[in-house]
Amino acid sequence: MKTEFSAAITQLSAERNLPKEVILAALESALSSAYKKATSSPDHDIVVKIDPDSGKIKAHLQKVVVESIANPNREISLDEARKWQGTAQIGEIIKIESIPKNTGRIAAQTARQFILQRLREAEYHTIYEEFAGREGEVVTGIVQFTEPQQIYVRLDRTEAILPLSEQVHNEHYYRGQRLKFYLLEIARGVKGPQIILSRSHPNLLRCLLELEIPEIQSGVVEVKAVAREAGHRTKIAVATSQESVEPIGCCLGPRGIRLQSIINELNGEKIDVIQWDADFRVFIPNALSPAQVANIEIDEVGKVATAIVPDRQLSLAIGREGQNARLAARLTGWRIDIKSVSAAEAKKASLQAAPEESQAKEKESPVPEPVGEAAGEESAVLLTPDELSLAPETPSEEHKGEPLIRFAEDILPSKLKAEKANSEKGKIKRKSHKKQKSYFEDAGVEG
Repeated sequence: MKTEFSAAITQLSAERNLPKEVILAALESALSSAYKKATSSPDHDIVVKIDPDSGKIKAHLQKVVVESIANPNREISLDEARKWQGTAQIGEIIKIESIPKNTGRIAAQTARQFILQRLREAEYHTIYEEFAGREGEVVTGIVQFTEPQQIYVRLDRTEAILPLSEQVHNEHYYRGQRLKFYLLEIARGVKGPQIILSRSHPNLLRCLLELEIPEIQSGVVEVKAVAREAGHRTKIAVATSQESVEPIGCCLGPRGIRLQSIINELNGEKIDVIQWDADFRVFIPNALSPAQVANIEIDEVGKVATAIVPDRQLSLAIGREGQNARLAARLTGWRIDIKSVSAAEAKKASLQAAPEESQAKEKESPVPEPVGEAAGEESAVLLTPDELSLAPETPSEEHKGEPLIRFAEDILPSKLKAEKANSEKGKIKRKSHKKQKSYFEDAGVEG
């Protein structure tokens, strides 16, 4: 026969979504704490058992049988123990049935508070165990209410938080809105488990792909990399190990219906699906799509790639505010420099012209004739006229018979010699003119 107690346990189990065994264990623990408080001896070891059918409650005081008692609340002598249990031995634990005294209104209120507390703790533990193994999954929730810094979302029978840092800034959230969220983190809190959700995490898109595309869920198509700017644009690199499977076609579906359902879930966020390749000379141009790459230069040491694109597609390769290039760099893990064909050719031409100009300058500048050892002679030193007298008198072997010291007239060019000759003639004329003038002055003749 079903008693009122068992009916109450069944109803409580359904309301709290807890097993009956958990409800009974919480009630026994709460009554044990209440009894300890009622006896004014929290050191007592009291065990409470409840009959699930009749609801009858039995409380027992447990004590250890010892020869000499040090703690009377937990220990009992052998003679006293044998009054309760005739076969008691040293070291055994005996149970003494105990009913607390003064179990009035205050004691009942205390027991009620303990029961509610234990039930909440059991409920929190169950929720934590349920969601602890689901981190990294997609869950569906309903927006309860919004605050400036966070949004509260209802997940089945618990509440989660969507912080401001994990929100998409161009999404509008309102009460009653049903959305899919990425379960980012779950932690134990003072008021129960704290569940953190995300709408901007890149793995949200990865999980949505697994839900919508059977080939990704089965492992035939693999998502290699995801680069996302939440609310604007996302690039996904996919690959497959089966030659007969087209990974991009599997993600798009017939008429793009598979990808369109994910775009609708993300409120119109643009998604680019590209082919992954182990060769970065192929993968980087794919990552820059829809722009076409004319040539690619790879620096494997610094992980820098220079992509050369046609002039008309330079803005398309860079994207709005550099978005396309930025997402491609995140997707590949390389630094990508984008140049137009004309700029690349101009730079190449300038590099080629630089050595030609240097060669031309070398040709224009006079090349000195080899002197000294380079010409097969001893090294010569150009001396000033004041130093000529200090020149060494020992002639070289190749110039024996020649004067060691040459005068300036021999070294100066012919023009300078002519100018010097003219100046000497002028001096002679001026001297003769002076002689004539002095002669006429002595004769008393005016010029």
